[in-house]
Amino acid sequence: MKALDTWERILIALIVLVYLGFGLGIEGFFTPYALADTTYNFSEKALIALAMALLVIGGEIDLSIAAIMALASMAMGFAMQAGAGVGTMVLAALATGAACGALNGWLVTRWKLPSIVVTIGTLSLYRGLAQVVLGDQAITGYPETLVTWGNGYLGDLMGMPGFIVPIEFAVMLVAALLVGLFLHATVHGRRIYAIGANPVTARFSGIAVDRYRLGLFIFAGVMAALAAVLLTGRIGSTRPNLAMGWELDAVTIVILGGVSIQGGRGSVVGTLLAAVLLGSFTFAMGMLNVTGIVVSMVVGGLLIVAMVLPQYLRRLAARFQKAPASRSA
Repeated sequence: MKALDTWERILIALIVLVYLGFGLGIEGFFTPYALADTTYNFSEKALIALAMALLVIGGEIDLSIAAIMALASMAMGFAMQAGAGVGTMVLAALATGAACGALNGWLVTRWKLPSIVVTIGTLSLYRGLAQVVLGDQAITGYPETLVTWGNGYLGDLMGMPGFIVPIEFAVMLVAALLVGLFLHATVHGRRIYAIGANPVTARFSGIAVDRYRLGLFIFAGVMAALAAVLLTGRIGSTRPNLAMGWELDAVTIVILGGVSIQGGRGSVVGTLLAAVLLGSFTFAMGMLNVTGIVVSMVVGGLLIVAMVLPQYLRRLAARFQKAPASRSA
């Protein structure tokens, strides 16, 4: 497998253009702390996008992933109110995420329901449950340790004040490395590609398709819970509208990263690059005081371009490959 395909090179070029363009046009954009702050704009979304990428490559999708974040954060808040320590609070969040993912996977694999329909339903279920239980209230007063995880830098933990790499960003990089190794360097990753390309053929090849699908949904729930832990620490509260709309951002990152919505094709590198591109771009737009609706319009346009341009490039490449063959004939 090539280290970078054509689309990933395009993403790198776009990232360079974004940083150079906004860095030259916005005063203070290139300061170390501003660059560090850009990572807060995409680290948590990148975590759920990594899980979404695995699902889409495997031919599935989870539109309830952001609602799972709200439930996981709520479970963590209730654990804190019950007197639990930070470790137990995190375990409560991860267990809630795993349970929600398991329900999604069970409905898809046991009852053979389309994942897009199932997760639209559970999106309403999970988000509605958080809204009913919390109402218009918010859970606050989280321990300082959790706040540090969400807002601190690695230098704070290592006794190196000048090392201003955000903890969230480091967690995201480690997660991306592990997911990348799993997808691109193990037999299980190759099986996920095979399932996404043709699940019937994969099943006849002896691959436990439903087991892999169930595992991917559970993993998506766990990653949503991890993102919820970091986001809750960063904002310092649990709210029923936590991460509202992030499922669409995750889908945008995945498609922008070159993952085929039909399944069977995509990479972790592309997903990570798309998260950086989208996060840094929206952060810069925020520094320019661009309204949210305009940013949403631009992101929607990027999503359309991300779906159309790779297909155009593939057709263009195929046309150039045929041209020498026709001349030689």
